[in-house]
Amino acid sequence: MIPAGAEPVKLRIPGKEHLVRHDATVTTSNRVGGGGYIAAEFSHIAARAGAHVTIVQGAERMLPRFDKDLVGWLMKAFDALAIDVRTRTTVEAVKKVNNTFVVHACSNGRPATFETDLVVHSAGRAPALEELDLSAADVEVEMPRLKLNDFLQSVSNPAVYAAGDSAQVGPPLTPVSSHDAKIVVSNLLEGNLYKPNYLGVPSVAFTVPPIAAVGLSESEARERGLKFRRKCENVPEWYTARRVRETVYGYKTLVDEESGRILGAHLVGPHVDEVINLFGLAIRHGLTANDLKSSIFAYPTGAFDVGYMI
Repeated sequence: MIPAGAEPVKLRIPGKEHLVRHDATVTTSNRVGGGGYIAAEFSHIAARAGAHVTIVQGAERMLPRFDKDLVGWLMKAFDALAIDVRTRTTVEAVKKVNNTFVVHACSNGRPATFETDLVVHSAGRAPALEELDLSAADVEVEMPRLKLNDFLQSVSNPAVYAAGDSAQVGPPLTPVSSHDAKIVVSNLLEGNLYKPNYLGVPSVAFTVPPIAAVGLSESEARERGLKFRRKCENVPEWYTARRVRETVYGYKTLVDEESGRILGAHLVGPHVDEVINLFGLAIRHGLTANDLKSSIFAYPTGAFDVGYMI
């Protein structure tokens, strides 16, 4: 089995050797390159530790894998921490000048420079396959992916399987790697009887507060031609947020009009990193909105609000 994991994406910019990985020590001033999970989480940690943080993000917004409306509400938390988010901005070079670094970038078509004492690489991760010499084992690759069948088995060498980041079949999340590993071990021991199931896998960015998603996005549901009920509210006045003095709290849920099943849930606010698991459970096991509404949850937990969200 190939469980090689992932490594930071290789950047091809002058001065890339001056960048540190996202697990670097927090200092007084940081420039974080990238706008996904790593950049969002690291910037919140660094800012709360007293660093002045600027995020350089090439896309139009932060956290592109999450719902646009909810990310918009979450940006209030970035503003409260004085995190300077520069979207539509790409790093072109990093130069060391004495004890500081100068980041040269292009921002909205114009040159921009930032001075800092630390530049953090948070532009994402890719499978660590490059140094494995897979061709020597007749393992076909269509970069950056291995060519696998539905059983996570190499199509060219049946003795080889892959899991997690190396497989790149399911979402790039830790629980998915564990799930893949169980599937591969079962297939190795019993023959190809098992296929991975990624239905209802939640995803969370651990900002403060966290943002979470599971199932279909609104655009994905529309592209599939599904008829669904949509509820979307920004509700910082709900007690769940007020009791912990959180000013960011909102949700967007999608429910199939015919079956009543949950199609997708998108949450931002206190405790949503736990509450999203209930929606994941519902999607994976076909529970309906009425099933969730008829459940009685402890009060005043975040889960208690689920009935109002659908």
